Amino acid sequence: MTRPTALTIDLDHLRHNFKLAQILHGERVLAVVKANAYGHQAISCARALDNLADGFAVATLEEALQLRGACLRQPIVLLEGLFEAAELAEAVAQDLTPVFHTPQQLEWLASAPQGAFDSLWIKVDTGMHRLGFAPQEIPQLAERLSRQRGICHLTLMTHFAHADGQQPQALDEPMQRLHQTLQSLRALPGLQVHTSLCNSGAILGYPAVRGDWGRPGLMLYGVDPAAPTMANRQPLQPVMRLTSRITAINRVPPGASVGYGALFTATRPTRAGIVPCGYADGYPRSAQQGTPVLVGEVRVPLIGRVSMDMLSVDLTDHPQLGLGSPVELWGTRLPVAEVAHCAQTIAYELLCHVRRAPVHYRGAHDLE
Repeated sequence: MTRPTALTIDLDHLRHNFKLAQILHGERVLAVVKANAYGHQAISCARALDNLADGFAVATLEEALQLRGACLRQPIVLLEGLFEAAELAEAVAQDLTPVFHTPQQLEWLASAPQGAFDSLWIKVDTGMHRLGFAPQEIPQLAERLSRQRGICHLTLMTHFAHADGQQPQALDEPMQRLHQTLQSLRALPGLQVHTSLCNSGAILGYPAVRGDWGRPGLMLYGVDPAAPTMANRQPLQPVMRLTSRITAINRVPPGASVGYGALFTATRPTRAGIVPCGYADGYPRSAQQGTPVLVGEVRVPLIGRVSMDMLSVDLTDHPQLGLGSPVELWGTRLPVAEVAHCAQTIAYELLCHVRRAPVHYRGAHDLE
């Protein structure tokens, strides 16, 4: 019997979510496909969006080269920029757009041929205090780049510290800093300035804040970053389904325990269904007792500790469920954000950690 745990990626849902991001943001929109498209298979997702997206965004040069190797010729932005000077030549050769966020990275530009870049992306730190130049540094930096390197197009990118879009007023101060910077740049002759401001949370939760380039990530994959503490703010469609089947039934008498560490002890005669999916597949070991699992058409509770290759669920109240019953760990009917909440983490982490299960595709390019 083939192990029934599998991953299904719905590319039509991906395209639906991207079109929604375009409607909400306007202007140009990059599809963020870093971290293997948040666990959704970057090359397949990028191919499905190739005729919709204005470009792609990844974290590293290696991720960008994978897309170029798959014959994807759209603009690609390297969100973390370059990690060493030697990467600059490859970025130029592959027509990639690094984001510059440290003085050292800008020093590496000296090794690039004059005219290799007439457009640069610069990270501005508006309050995250992670990467980027302080807003007050930008005017002098821009003037120097324009004079020394002939830069005539500058895109200022920022990443908001309140990234889930639940506190609109939290953007007042960072946006004020950014607007002051933009005002000072208008005095520089011959320099065209653009902005990239909005990730998924900002696109969904801050309608007053828009830039020239949107950067939706999580929402493309059907998850609102504010979930599950609030309902989806737009009709997003889940892209990933992690599924399996019940492959064994154990009858557990009262007083007996299930799984490692006796985390669950039966208080009544219990039918425990075994699902061949565990933390080696990406299902979180930290999932609490009672975390919902969809078996057939009903939700049943997780019991016992998640192990490397399997987990257990309580089927006692549902005699119609048994061997072979279909299981959805998360997907179209059981939101991944809800499971993440039960595991005291976030949907990003669960999606990015899925592995081992064979991948099947639905819709778009029919990639199976």
